[in-house]
Amino acid sequence: MSLEQLLTFWRHTPQIAENIAHWEQIPARAARRIALPPELHPDLADALQKSGIRELYIHQLACWEQIRRGSNVVVATGTASGKSLCYNLAALDRLLRMESARALYLFPTKALAQDQLSGIRSLLSSGNSGEPVFPAEIYDGDTPRSQRAGVREKARALLSNPDMLHLGILPYHTRWTEFFANLQIVVVDEMHIYRGVFGSHVANVLRRLKRVAAYYGASPQFILTSATIANPVELAEKLIEAPAALVDEDGSSRGRQHFLIYNPPVVNEALNIRRGVVQESVFLAGDLLTYGVQHIIFGRSRRSVELILRYLQEQGAESEEGEAVRSYRSGYLPVERRAIEQGLRGGGVRAVAATTALELGIDVGGMGAVLLAGYPGTISGTWQQAGRAGRGQDDSLAVLLAAASPLDQYLARHPDFFFGQRHEAARLNPDNLLILLDHIRCATFEIPFKQGEGFGLVTGEVVEQYLQFMAQGGELTASASQYFWISEDYPAQNVSLRTASARRINLLVDGEPPLTIGEVDGESAAWMVHPGAVYLHQAESYFVDSLDMEAGVAHLRPVELDYYTEASRQTEVNLLELRARLAVAGGSKSQGEVMVTTQITGFRKIQWFTQERLGDEPLEMPPSELQTTAYWLTLSGETVDALRDAGLWGGDSNRYGAHWHKLREAVRARDGYICQVCGAPEGERGHHVHHKIPFRAFERAEEANRLENLLTLCPNCHQRAETAVRVRSGLAGLSYALGNLAPLFLMCDPSDIQTHADPRSPLGEGAPTVVIYERIPAGVGFSERLYEVHDDLLAAARELVEGCGCEDGCPSCVGPGGELGSGGKTETAAILAALCG
Repeated sequence: MSLEQLLTFWRHTPQIAENIAHWEQIPARAARRIALPPELHPDLADALQKSGIRELYIHQLACWEQIRRGSNVVVATGTASGKSLCYNLAALDRLLRMESARALYLFPTKALAQDQLSGIRSLLSSGNSGEPVFPAEIYDGDTPRSQRAGVREKARALLSNPDMLHLGILPYHTRWTEFFANLQIVVVDEMHIYRGVFGSHVANVLRRLKRVAAYYGASPQFILTSATIANPVELAEKLIEAPAALVDEDGSSRGRQHFLIYNPPVVNEALNIRRGVVQESVFLAGDLLTYGVQHIIFGRSRRSVELILRYLQEQGAESEEGEAVRSYRSGYLPVERRAIEQGLRGGGVRAVAATTALELGIDVGGMGAVLLAGYPGTISGTWQQAGRAGRGQDDSLAVLLAAASPLDQYLARHPDFFFGQRHEAARLNPDNLLILLDHIRCATFEIPFKQGEGFGLVTGEVVEQYLQFMAQGGELTASASQYFWISEDYPAQNVSLRTASARRINLLVDGEPPLTIGEVDGESAAWMVHPGAVYLHQAESYFVDSLDMEAGVAHLRPVELDYYTEASRQTEVNLLELRARLAVAGGSKSQGEVMVTTQITGFRKIQWFTQERLGDEPLEMPPSELQTTAYWLTLSGETVDALRDAGLWGGDSNRYGAHWHKLREAVRARDGYICQVCGAPEGERGHHVHHKIPFRAFERAEEANRLENLLTLCPNCHQRAETAVRVRSGLAGLSYALGNLAPLFLMCDPSDIQTHADPRSPLGEGAPTVVIYERIPAGVGFSERLYEVHDDLLAAARELVEGCGCEDGCPSCVGPGGELGSGGKTETAAILAALCG
C-alpha cells in the first residue's frame, strides 16, 4: 500500500471526502546546486564527499560567502532544506583552520542538540578509528556532573541551549576562560522559536554572552537559522543587536505535497457541535497505519498528545512488539526521547503523537504524512509542522484538522486566508521591565558593572537606574566606580527563560525505589498535578496524591481509571495604570497595565471516549498574580440601556422577587441547612439556594421560584452547578469570539493571551467590560496592537457570529451554553452590531 492509494481511497470515501474543506497541491521543486567552494578546508571538503555531499544548495554557499566576508548571517529557508550544513560549513572550517578557535551552538531543545552532535561527529570522523578530528561535546542539564569539567577543558565545538547558557555557563565563566577568549562562531538554531517572553529572555542572555566574550577579548560572528517568517532580519538583529545579512533563496529539492484542511463532521446540527479533533485525528491515523504511511500527529497540548496515544492503543494500533505508536513531548526523560527518535528513523515506530518538540529539525527520517490536530496558532508554525512530512522527491501529505474554536473554523471557511497570507512577524521585547531587571542582576553577578556602562543597546544611563534600584534593595554595592553583587542569592536560578516560574516540579512515582517520570514547570503545576488530578504519561494514568510546591515534588501512583481531570479557575482583573482610552462606537476602548489574580477552585472528572462529566471536586490552591498589560472594551450605559429595552441584555443580576429572602430561608429549613449534593452543613455563612432550571429560562419569577425548582447547595457545589446550567450572556459570548480571533491580528500563539468578561468591571468603572490581557509579565506589545486594530477585530467577530450555522451558540462562534442553559448568540450579535456602528 502507498500514500497515493490512501489519497485515492479518501477521495472516493464520502465519510472523509465530505469533510475536506480544501485540498491544496503544492508542486514539487527541483534542487539548485553548486560546486563546493575551493576555499573550503581540504579535510572538511574530503569529509563532505565521503558523506555523499559533492555539491551545495545555493543557500548553503550564500551563507558560506557571507561568513567569509565577516558578516553575521540569518538563514531563513524551509523545513529540511539543509540549514545545518549552512552553519557547520562555517563553524567547522574555522575550527579546522585555527587550533585555538571555539564555536558555540545553541539549540532550543536538548533533543535537537543530541541530533546535531551525532551529525557533526559523523562528518568529522577520520580514518578507521572513527575518532573525531576535534572534540565536539554537549553541555546541558543532562550532562553528568562528573563529566562537566572534562567538557569545559576539551570541547572546541560546544552544543548547548539558552537555558544552560543562562544557568550553568555564563555565571561560571571563569571556568570557561579559554573557551570565551577564543570564541569565534555562535550558532543560534531555530531562531523563530525565540519570540514573546522566551525570545525576550534569550535576547538578554545573548547580551550577557557578548558581554562576557568581550571581557575576554572575543567578538564572535553569529549564524542564525529560522523557519520562514515575515521578519527574519528584524528578529535576528533584535536577538544579537548587530546587523545580519539575509539568506532566504531556498535551493533545496522538494516533492509534491498534498495539503488538506479537514473539518470534522457535525454531530449535533442545532448546536453545530463537531466531532472532537482528537478523536478525528485518531480516525485518520488509523487509515495512515493501514496504508503503511509513517506519520506524526501534532497535538496542541501535552494532554491531547497523551489522549491521542491512548486512543490509538485502544483501537489496536500497537504491533506485537508494542512500539508501533508512541508519544513524544517535553517532560520525558532523555532515554525515552532518544529511543523514540531512533524508532522513527529505523521504522519501528510507525506513528508518533507529539507536541511542538518534534516540530523542530530533529532527524526522524522521512515521514510520509503529518496530521495537525488543531491549528498550531500561527501560519509559520503550521508550515513548520507540515514540513516534517516529505524527504527528497517523494510525495507527502499534511492534514490540518480544524478544531471547534472560532479561529480554526474561520480558517476552514477561508482557506485562501491561510494559503494566501504571508508568514507572521515574530515579536519580542528584550527591554521588558521585569525581564531586563532580571538579566541585569545576572550580568552584575557575572561581571561588575562600571558606572556609565551600557547593556547591549540599553544605555548606561538607563542601566544606572536599574543598578541603583538593586543597590537600594541590598543586592549590590557601589565601590570604586563599579557595582558589585553582594547578595547571597545566585540570581540566574531564580530566572526562568520559558515560563513565569523558575520552579520545576518533579513527578515522583512512589515505590522501591521511587521513580521520576518527568517534570512540569511551577506555573503549570497548580492545574496539571494538583491533588486529585489524573496525570497522563505514555498513555498511562497516574493519580496525584500530593503536591509540595516548596519541595518541588508531586507524588503520584499508577492507576487504572475511566476518566481524566480538568481544573477550574477563577480570575479577577484590576487596573494598575491607564495608558490610553478612546471613545468608540458603543463604548470605549482602553489599554494599560493590570493585575490578574487567578485561583484554581476545583476540577472536573471527564470520562474517556464519551466525554461525559462524571463529577466536580472542590480544591483550595493558593492564588497566583500576574502583572501585565491589557486591552479592554467597555460598553457605554446608552448601549446597555438600548440592549436591555430590546430584551437583548443578560448581564443584569437576577431579580428574584420581593419575597426571595423568606423563600430562601424556607428552602434551607426544608433541606435541614445541609448541602443537597455533598452533605456539608452550614457554617458561619448560610448556604445558597439554587434554581434547578435557570431563573432566566422563565418569563415570571413566580414560575422560577416554585419550591420544587429550588434546593440548598454549599457555595462550592453551587458554583459547579451554575457552570453546568449557566445561561451564557452576550458579554461572555463577545469575550469568547474576540479572544479566539485576536491571534489572527496579533500573529501570536493563542496561549500568549487570555480573555476575561466582567459585567461590573473595575477597569470600566463598574460598566460591562471584555478584557484581553497578555499572559507575559509586563507584556511584549500585544495589547497595544489590539488597541490599534480594534475596528478590524470587531468586524471579524461580527462576521464570525452572524455567519455561524448554529441556533444559539456553539464552540465555533460565541461558545456553548451549559448543559441546560443557552448560548447567548442573539445577544452577542446585537452587542456586535451596536459596537460596529
